[in-house]
Amino acid sequence: MTALPDPGPRSGRGAAPTAPDRLLSVLAAFDHDHPALSLTDISRRAGLTLTTTHRLVGALTDWGALERDDAGVYHVGLRLWEVAALAPRGVALRQLALPYLEDLYEATHENVQLAVRDGSDVVYIEWIAGRSSVGVHIRVGARWPLHATGVGLVLLAHCEPREQEEYCASPLAIFTPYTIAEPAKLRRVLAEVRRTGVAVSSRQVTDDALSVAAPVCGPDGTVAAAVSVVVPEADAQVPALIPAVRLAALGISRALGWQPTVTPRPGTGNPSHR
Repeated sequence: MTALPDPGPRSGRGAAPTAPDRLLSVLAAFDHDHPALSLTDISRRAGLTLTTTHRLVGALTDWGALERDDAGVYHVGLRLWEVAALAPRGVALRQLALPYLEDLYEATHENVQLAVRDGSDVVYIEWIAGRSSVGVHIRVGARWPLHATGVGLVLLAHCEPREQEEYCASPLAIFTPYTIAEPAKLRRVLAEVRRTGVAVSSRQVTDDALSVAAPVCGPDGTVAAAVSVVVPEADAQVPALIPAVRLAALGISRALGWQPTVTPRPGTGNPSHR
């Protein structure tokens, strides 16, 4: 997904940005499409004066959050990676889930994905590339709106009802003629996901791909993540894919401490909306 420029966090609607807001806006200037930025680029994307940007970038570089190369261009520093590796829904979850994702890949030889929810987005934390040529606009760390992907539909279907209604009431981004664009249809799809325990998302992001996704539960039954396989839509064998995806999700859930006697309940690891 091509990330949109983020003006940075704000302490309140209409409020002037605080010092932490400005610091975070510098970090938010970097994304997958802009991994290397000059000081001027950071200033422009963060919406800050060059003087303020120079001061903040200097502090972040001294701490290790940013690194400056010989050409004077800035990159995200390893110190941030070290801190991010401590996130329970990041590296730790990826490492625990990887054997089951690899099993799913061996069973299908298709694109396999693991994702978590962050507000109104799905964030991919692991991806194994398949042998097919189906177009998949995914990389680790990529974001997509929840309604447009299989994993996102699973995560949204298990949010609290209030959060689902808030999402359905918000504008739904459209990527292809098949992207769910009507709130009523989205509500029906979410109800079907809860009923069947899987989500089938066809041609929502690209017109040649179909995904089958299933929920990953934490110890208390809360849906903490979702796993999916993405295949060419033209020859997708959905009935054969569903058991394989469910088995992978079950394996990861059990590794997280979930017991089959615990009934999955609404909620995800980070229910806050962006």
